[in-house]
Amino acid sequence: MTGPTPQFDIMMPYYGDVGMMQDAVRSVLALDGDDWRLTVVDDGTEPDVPGWFEQLADPRVRYFRNERNLGVTGNFNRCLELADFDHVVLMGCDDLMHPNYLRVVRGALASTPDAAMVQPGVLVIDGSGKPADSLVDSVKRRIYAPKEQGTEGSAEPGPGELHGEELAVSLLRGNWLYFPAICWRTDAVRERGFREDLKVIQDLALVMELVVAGERLTVAGEVCFSYRRHALSESSAQAFSGDRFAEARRFFLETADLLDRQGWPRAAAVARRHLSTRLHALTLLPGAVRRGNSTGAGTLLRFAALPARRNS
Repeated sequence: MTGPTPQFDIMMPYYGDVGMMQDAVRSVLALDGDDWRLTVVDDGTEPDVPGWFEQLADPRVRYFRNERNLGVTGNFNRCLELADFDHVVLMGCDDLMHPNYLRVVRGALASTPDAAMVQPGVLVIDGSGKPADSLVDSVKRRIYAPKEQGTEGSAEPGPGELHGEELAVSLLRGNWLYFPAICWRTDAVRERGFREDLKVIQDLALVMELVVAGERLTVAGEVCFSYRRHALSESSAQAFSGDRFAEARRFFLETADLLDRQGWPRAAAVARRHLSTRLHALTLLPGAVRRGNSTGAGTLLRFAALPARRNS
């Protein structure tokens, strides 16, 4: 590899659509600068993928295929094991980086070099790559993010630096982060890793661990990343109606107790209420009823109606 020694490991945990993954790879190859390396960690079995990377023959790109399927969280942690450089991105395999991504992140780190997380500006796109503005993203942008937002279809919290109980309260009221776009300080995130007992909310769990440990989040408003928001499919709706909410309730209970021990009572109270997650459950309830999924509808309704209680 020619040019400066890479400072950014762009890790792409991959499973799923081959074409979207290839588009994501091409978007990384178009980045400004040479201080990066892309590593794709394949958790699937699509037959043509290894050959495609072999033909790509780009020295800036590494490709690994897991010997067995590790699942989402396991593959996240495998990516962290393979990261060597100062900062790491866990990019979604169906998302797109803009050429200015690293320029935006470099600028944020120049002003806050010790930040454990940099959240840059994000454009939300749909399955076909067109700008989108779902209810979830509109709420993130207009209600929960710490600053009035920019253009339609974008999600641009910041700019600024947040930490401590203020940041915990903000994120627990409604998680306005876009996890695949975050640039992490490698030593901070690898020290903790992703919790293997969590399948859905592991990103927020890691962020909260970092916040409680005193780490800081820097927000850069310039849009430099496209986050793909797929339409909620029937299968994902069914998955979301059961174990996902049980996991969320457990996480909020544990986090509230952790924040009590930290001496952050305001953040602990917000975690126990977890109002935004309960409201999200309500938005899914009509779909469960339309599909005749009475079990799922009951689960959604119970989750929405009852906030978590203090662990005994």
